Amino acid sequence: MWKLPYYRTVRRQGEAEIVIKRSQFIGHAKPVESEEEAVAFIEEIKQRHKQATHNCSAYIVGERDQHQKASDDGEPSGTAGKPILEVIKNQKLKNVAVVVTRYFGGILLGAGGLVRAYTDGAVAGLEAAGTVYKVLHTPVTLTFDYPLLGMLEYELRGRGILIGSMEYTDKVTVRCLPNESESARFIEWITDLTAGQTEIRVDDSEYLEHDQLPSNFL
Repeated sequence: MWKLPYYRTVRRQGEAEIVIKRSQFIGHAKPVESEEEAVAFIEEIKQRHKQATHNCSAYIVGERDQHQKASDDGEPSGTAGKPILEVIKNQKLKNVAVVVTRYFGGILLGAGGLVRAYTDGAVAGLEAAGTVYKVLHTPVTLTFDYPLLGMLEYELRGRGILIGSMEYTDKVTVRCLPNESESARFIEWITDLTAGQTEIRVDDSEYLEHDQLPSNFL
């Protein structure tokens, strides 16, 4: 199955509160891996805030953003769910669900005021959750004899290859994590560098978190 080389999402579940004309808005955000997980998170927030006036929500899930949904939860059409969804899109986030809970404070905000309030609530929740890049890496495990250790350590670190682990038994085993897009070139490089004296095992690609996007994607 085709996977994105990287995407941006939220780091953790987070929430933040803002008050607008005495109405309390609580923004909640969470990273999700499936539409089912997004729906479960929204239901969890609704159960936690049963007494709230509204629990409006939106999510985007999937490699191609194929799962998108927004709910006004009783607010005038287009004043809550869509603005929340637009915040997610504008921040170029994937695999994230956002709920903005409202406790009505007695002052009507009007359509424009509601749009701004739910936008601000979504932004606050996302800021509380933090953002992170998920970069696709291909685990490549190298097994080789000790005489190659010094040279390979030097070359791997010089090339900036992420190293997951190193084991020392009768041979040395190093789990390398090159970017998925560079894995074929990496394997070819290792084979040439060690003249074929390294046993190579390739595992399924996996996403790893990065605070910043690696330079080769900039």
